Order: sequence, then C-alpha cells, then structure tokens
Amino acid sequence: MTDFLDTFINDYFAEAEEHLSVIRRDLLALEKNVGQPSLDAALIEELFRSFHSLKGVAGMVDHRETEAMAHELEQALRAIRVGDSILTLTGVDALMKGASVLEDTIAARRGEQPPRDPAGAIAELHAAFTGNDNVAPPAAAPASAANWLCTFTPSPELVGRGINVDKVRARLRGAGEIVRATPVVTPDGAIAFHFELQGGITAEQVQAWASDGLVLAPIKAREDQTAGPALEPERSGILSSGHFARVDLARLDELMRMIGNLVILRSRLTDSVKRSEVHLPPAEYRAIHENADAIERELRELRDGVMRVRLVPVGDIFRRMPFVVRDLAREAGKSVHVVLSGQDTKIDKFLVERMMDPVLHLVRNSISHGVESTADRRAAGKPEMATVRLSAVASGETVVIDIADDGRGIDAGRVATRARQAGLPVTDGPLDDATILELVSAPGFSTSDTTDRVSGRGFGMNVVRQTLHELGGTIRLHNDPGQGARFTIELPLTLAITAAMIARVGTEMFAVPQAAVREVAEFESEDIRSLQGAEIVEHRGAALPLVRLSSVLGVDTPPAPRLHAFVVGTGSAAVGLLVDRIVAHREIVVRATADPLIRVDAVSGATDLGDGKAILILNATAIARAARERAETARTIA
Repeated sequence: MTDFLDTFINDYFAEAEEHLSVIRRDLLALEKNVGQPSLDAALIEELFRSFHSLKGVAGMVDHRETEAMAHELEQALRAIRVGDSILTLTGVDALMKGASVLEDTIAARRGEQPPRDPAGAIAELHAAFTGNDNVAPPAAAPASAANWLCTFTPSPELVGRGINVDKVRARLRGAGEIVRATPVVTPDGAIAFHFELQGGITAEQVQAWASDGLVLAPIKAREDQTAGPALEPERSGILSSGHFARVDLARLDELMRMIGNLVILRSRLTDSVKRSEVHLPPAEYRAIHENADAIERELRELRDGVMRVRLVPVGDIFRRMPFVVRDLAREAGKSVHVVLSGQDTKIDKFLVERMMDPVLHLVRNSISHGVESTADRRAAGKPEMATVRLSAVASGETVVIDIADDGRGIDAGRVATRARQAGLPVTDGPLDDATILELVSAPGFSTSDTTDRVSGRGFGMNVVRQTLHELGGTIRLHNDPGQGARFTIELPLTLAITAAMIARVGTEMFAVPQAAVREVAEFESEDIRSLQGAEIVEHRGAALPLVRLSSVLGVDTPPAPRLHAFVVGTGSAAVGLLVDRIVAHREIVVRATADPLIRVDAVSGATDLGDGKAILILNATAIARAARERAETARTIA
C-alpha cells in the first residue's frame, strides 16, 4: 500500500466499525421479518446502505477481501429488496455469517495478519439465494453505478486559486451523485482523485472544468444497475472534513500525559502559595491565592474536556452481545433474549477496548452455565425464552456494569465439590456469594465436564478478575439459586487521573484510589481482637477482618492508640486495611507500572504529589483478596 493510502487506514477502521455496529443490530432485527407477509423496507434499506458504504471505503484503501464480501452481501440485500429472493432463516444465517467474515477480514487487516478468505461465506450466500440473477458469481468485480469518470489532480497553482478536493466534490455533487471516490498515485508520483459520477454533464461543463484540473470522460453504466434503483450517493466520510474529526487515541494519551504534568505542577504551586502566606501582606497573598484557584479551576475544566473526548458509550460493548448470544444460544439449543439498558453511559475508550473480552466471558458463561434448556425452563415454570440483561450506569467517578440472567443460578454445592477436587481451600458449611466468586475465579476452575466453544474452558472468570484488577475495578456476585445470577462490575471512568486518599504508614506515604474504597473508618487499638492468628474488629454489627499495611509493605510503625482503615469489599468479603493516618484527599496522576519484572499485585503504579517525590499507588482490592485467601487457607489447615 502506498504511503498516501496509509494515511487513511485508521479512518477506514473507525468508519468500518460504525457500519459493522449498524449491521449487527439490523441483522438481528431482520430475523424477525422471516415468515412475515411484508418486510421492513426501512430496515433492509439501512442494511443495504451499510454494506454498500463499507464496500466503498474498503475499496478506497484497497482492502479487496472486505470489498468483495460486502459486495456479495449488498447483492443479496438487493435481491430481497426488489423481490427476486424470499427471506428465509437460511438466508439470515448466511447474511450473519457473511457479516462475521466481514468483521474477521477487517480485524485481520488491522492486526496485520494473513487475510481471511471470504469464499466460503460467499458460497453460502449464493446457496441461500439460489435463483437470484442479481447475485453476481464469486469472481465478479464489485459493481458501480456511475456514468462519468472524473479525475482531479491537485496542484499548487489550483490550490492558490482556492480549488481543492473539497471544492471539486461540492461541484460534482451539484451536477449529480458521487457513487465512488478513490485516491490514486499517478505514474509521475503525483496524487489524484477519481470520482465516479452519476448525472448529466454538458459539453460546456466538460470544457470549463478542464481549466480547473478536472478531466471528465463518459463511462458505460454497469449492467447490474438495470435491476434496481441507483446506489446511495457518497456520504461525507474519510475524505471530507465534515463536523467531526477522528483523533488517534495515542494523541489523546499524550495530551492526558501533559495535563497530568500540569496537575502535578498545580500541586506544587498550591504548596508554594501556602508556604508564602507568612511572608506576604494579606492583600498580596489573597491575590496570589485567587490566581492559583483560578488556574486550578481552568485546569480541571481542561481535564474534563479532554476526558469527554476520550469517553465513548459503553454501548460499543453492549451492541455486539445480541449478535454473539444468538449464535451461542442456537449452538447450545437454547432460546435467549438480550435486554440492553444504559448504553449511552460513557466510559474511557481504553477501558471499552479492554472490557470487551471480560463482558464476552460473562455473557458466554450465562449461556453455558446459567440458562437452562427450553424443556427445563418449562418444567420449572419459567418462560421458555431466557433473558440476559446488560446494563450500565455512571455513579460519580465510577461506572457500574451489570450482567444478569434468569437461569438456574450457581450451584454452590457443585462449586464446593469441584473446588475440593481441584485442591482449593473450602470451608465446611454454606458458601456465600463472595466465596463462590473467589472459587470460580481460581485459575483453571470449571464446573463443566466438557469443553466446547460456548463455555469458558476454565479460564474465563480468572481472565475477567485479572483484567478488572489491572484496570482498578472490582466484581461482585449476587447468586439466587433457581432464579439466576448477576455479576456487578465497578470501573473508574478513567485510569489517567483519579481521586485518591493519601495515607501514612510509619514514615512512608501511599495513595489508595477512592474508587476501590467503600468507606473509611477509625478504630481504637484496644477494640481490635486476635482470632486464629488474624485480627478482627466489630464494625456495623459484624466482624471485620483487618490487615495492617505496615506488615504487608514491611514498614516499621510505632504502636498507636487509634488507627484508620480503608474498608474494601462488601458483606463477608469486606476487609479493613489499617493505616496510621489518612492525610489528605487528592487528585493524582496515575503512572502505571509497565515493567513486568517489577510489577506486584499490591502496587498498581506511582504518582507525584507535587513535592517531587514519587509515592506508590496501592492496589487495595488485590491486597484485600490476598488477605482473604490467606485466612481461608489458615482456617482449612486448622
């Protein structure tokens, strides 16, 4: 590919994902039209436009596999649209497989992997729409509806006269419909643009436009266009400015890094202003203080503005799930309906990309382990069609995502049995939800006797938990045997800058992200009791296990009559992390630990409070989990 085309490839991937989102949604809706006396014309038209547009942008970056697959899907939709083919379940399956191949071909190109051959999916489309003369054979080239080839070659002289590609495009749109636009490199190395235009061009226009660098030549209309209406005019897309600008995420990361540095400098300025109070007249100090406050307000608005640019709807994750559920449920012989809510809830783009696989694991497990067969649901008095619900809601600086089903729930007895067989520590008596979650999240744990494409293969929940911990998030389970299970995920809105509490342990300072802390408590040392080698304290009518961070971190600290604690987790999974004192509540810049040789579970990164000294950011969730595991092991041995 030429360097010129390379400049458009990221825009191509972004626009392709937009079209794929529409395609996934509409194909699921199209399935409901099977067997109906009339079809949803608007739905079919929107699908047709999406396939056609995707074919066009794929051709612009010379992505032939995607272009060919999109063309065949477009032709199949054309056959349905004009009545040459009847919509059947087999046809819908072929369309969905073709859409999956489309996604695979784009993913392969993006990952610089070997191209995916669409021949198999194309053959299935032809088999599903047999007898449709409008479906081209596999070797046919993608169609075009233009009857003019317009070539524009920019030059400094033309640009100086105000004639550029946008001006030419506007001129052509005034004369007809642009159905294809392709950047090309001429033999002498210059850049030119080919536009295929459908419309009436007069001889006078041909002559007049030639002086503006635009050469027009008539071309014969393609035969396949006689079977249906004209194709959609070119949309504002990769080559047009429009009202939107696609920005590389790496550039936003760099911008956030610079804002992070400003946050640190602001902290230093605040400290300097406080120290100068005793040396300045009140009026001068008040003016400096007001200016420092104004800088802080503007910096916060700047940070929030950049964050809004980075935030994308969590629906980018959710919209894929109905498509996935349909495939998995049919393979498992189950009937499942997906309900989505809160799709407009915003979350950092980086988190959306990292959360795609964990949410997919949880949905897959709902289908495999939670949802019963139709016969079992009927026997249990439930609706034959199961429901999987995905919801999201923003709460302060945190996003809460729920994945729930109305299936059989988790069999705690079976989990305990399989855990003992795997050598995991399990206490006698009933298991609470937090303990069940710990066991099913252990590496290699699975309640499935067989391995298939639907189940998590024993590593799904462990992957979910590890990913969430790396992102500073948490996961909780609410299990209702016989009625279903719900997993609740809590994530910070962003990982770059976050609210944190600064604590002192001995002579050391540490930061704990606020999102990981449920509450802050204060205890008298005399109220702390020892039990089986562990320390507990009564809190809110229950025994709260305690962990001294001084012991975990190897920091010497003198005895104190009163201690503060970060309470992490809920219910029986709650743990109090003891510190000497909570010093402040600050907004910190997170510098994640990237080197795997120095990465530890207890530390998620480092930050600078403005005095030039780095302090560690503690992973409170990981510390609490390790403490619970040690306590479970000790009780089992005892």
